[in-house]
Amino acid sequence: METTLRGVGVSHGVAIGEVRHMGTAVLEPPAKQIPADEAEREQGRARQAVEAVAADLVARGNLAGGEAQHVLEAQAMMAQDPELIADVDRRIAVGSTAERGVYDAFAAYRALLANAGEYLAGRVADLDDVRNRIVARLLGVPMPGVPDSDEPYVLIARDLAPADTALLDPTLVLGFVTEEGGPTSHSAILARALGVPAVVALPGAGEIAEGTVVAVDGSTGEIFVEPSQEKRAEMESASAARKAALSAVTGPGATSDGHKVPLLANVGGPGDVPAALEAGAEGVGLFRTEFLFLDDSKQAPSEEKQVEAYRAVLEAFPGGRVVVRVLDAGADKPLEFLTPADEPNPALGVRGLRSLLDHPDVLRTQLTALSRAAEGLPVYLEVMAPMVADRADAKAFADACREAGLQAKFGAMVEIPSAALRARSILQEVEFLSLGTNDLAQYTFAADRQVGAVSRLQDPWQPALLDLVALSAEAARAEGKSCGVCGEAASDPLLACVLTGLGVTSLSMGAASIPYVRATLAKHTLAQCERAASAARAADSADEARLAAQAVLSGE
Repeated sequence: METTLRGVGVSHGVAIGEVRHMGTAVLEPPAKQIPADEAEREQGRARQAVEAVAADLVARGNLAGGEAQHVLEAQAMMAQDPELIADVDRRIAVGSTAERGVYDAFAAYRALLANAGEYLAGRVADLDDVRNRIVARLLGVPMPGVPDSDEPYVLIARDLAPADTALLDPTLVLGFVTEEGGPTSHSAILARALGVPAVVALPGAGEIAEGTVVAVDGSTGEIFVEPSQEKRAEMESASAARKAALSAVTGPGATSDGHKVPLLANVGGPGDVPAALEAGAEGVGLFRTEFLFLDDSKQAPSEEKQVEAYRAVLEAFPGGRVVVRVLDAGADKPLEFLTPADEPNPALGVRGLRSLLDHPDVLRTQLTALSRAAEGLPVYLEVMAPMVADRADAKAFADACREAGLQAKFGAMVEIPSAALRARSILQEVEFLSLGTNDLAQYTFAADRQVGAVSRLQDPWQPALLDLVALSAEAARAEGKSCGVCGEAASDPLLACVLTGLGVTSLSMGAASIPYVRATLAKHTLAQCERAASAARAADSADEARLAAQAVLSGE
C-alpha cells in the first residue's frame, strides 16, 4: 500500500528504485589493558592507522575533485589533529590498546564539539566517520559504507559522511535519503554537486525495509513508499518534462519578459570551474577562498600560491563577473594561525572579517594576491567580506582593499540580521551586498544549519528570512547598487523567482542547479515574481509561503 513521507528536499530530481541501507556495524573495541612494554608498539600502530586514513581521505578527494575534494581534505586534517594524537598516545601509555585509545580520545573530543556551539556540533558526524575509519583499520575489519550492488538502488542512511557521499556512483545510486542532516549539510551540498536527488531530515527512514521500492522527489522532499503504477508514471512523466524544459532554455538568466537575472556559480577553487562552465554560469557569485587556506592550518598559503589559484578561476570567465569572498575562517573552519582555540561559542566569536581585522597581514596578502591575479584579465573582479555586522566593519574592509591597491568593487556579505536591518548604512562604504542565506537563517532563528531537528528553521522559505532579504534588496535599490544571493536558497527554482520578486539582482548556486533555475525563471514575468514574493511574505510559515508562491506562479 502506498504511503507518503516528507523530509527536506535538498537536490532536484526524481529517483525510483529499491532501497539499500548503508552498513552500520558498531565499531567499539573492547576495553582491555596492555602491558607497559607494549605501549610504544601500540602508539606506532595508532599513528600508522591515522596516517593511512588521512591518506585515503585525500586520495578519495583527488578522485572526486571540486567541492568534495576540499571537504575530504578538511577531514584528513581532522584525523591528524596534533591534540587528538597526543591524547591517543597518553591513553595508550596508561594501558589502552591502540584501537581503544583512538576510540576514547575521539569520544572525549566528540563531547567537546557537541557542546561547543552550533557550528562545531555540526561536525560531529564528520568526526565519527574519521574515528570509525581509524578503528576499523586497527581492528582489521571492513569499514561500513555504501553497499555493494550490481543494480541501481536508492540509498538510505542515518547520515552520510563526506567520504561516502563524494564517491557515490550516480549510475548505481539513483538517489539517497537520510534520517539526519539539514539543507546545508556537507551531504546536501555534495548531492547537489553530483546531481543526485536527495532528501534529508526524514525521521524513521531507516525503518523502511531493504528491497522496498520507493520514489524520491528531491525537489519537494516527498518519499512515496511502494508507489502505485500511476504514481510512478506521474513522477516519471514530470521528470521527463522537467529535463525537456531544461534543455530547451539556454543563454543568460532572465524572466519571460526580459528582466535580466544573472545566474552565477558557487565555487571552491579551479576544480569546480568545468561544471560551472558546462552549466552555462555567467560568472562566479561566490568563490570560497577558505579551502585554499585549509590545506595547512598552521600557516597561510604564500602569496604566489594564492595568485595561481585565483588566476585559474578568473581566466575561466572572460568578460564575466567573479565575486571572491576573502577568507572566512573560524567556527567550523578553525585555523591555528588565525582563530582563537578557546572560545566558548566560536560561531558567535572571532570569525570571518573579525579574524582578518585581527590579522591585517593575512588580509593584506590575500588582497594583494587577488589584485595581481586579475592583472591584464578581461574580468570584472568583485571582492567581499564575510560576517559584516555594521558600517564600521564595512569601512574597515573597504579601507583595507584601497590600501592594498585593489582595482575591484568592494562588497559586504549579509549573514547577520544587523547587516540586513542596517543595509543602507553599510552601503555607504561598499558597492554591493551579497546575501549568505545559510548563515543568515542560522543567526536569525538560532538554528544550527547542520542539525536535522531544527531544519524547519533553516528553511529559506521562512517569511522572517524573506523579510530580511527584502530589506537588503530595498536598501540596495535605494542606493543604486546591487544585491545578490549566494546561499543555497538560490538553488531552489521556485524560490529563485520569489527572490527575483523581492528585488535581488543576481543568483549564485551550485552548478547543477543553474539549468533548473534558468528554465523556471524563463516561464514567469517579473510582475508574477513580485506577486509571488508578496504572497510568500504574507504567510506565517515556510510551508505556507511556498504554497502561496506556487499558487501565484501556477496561475491558481
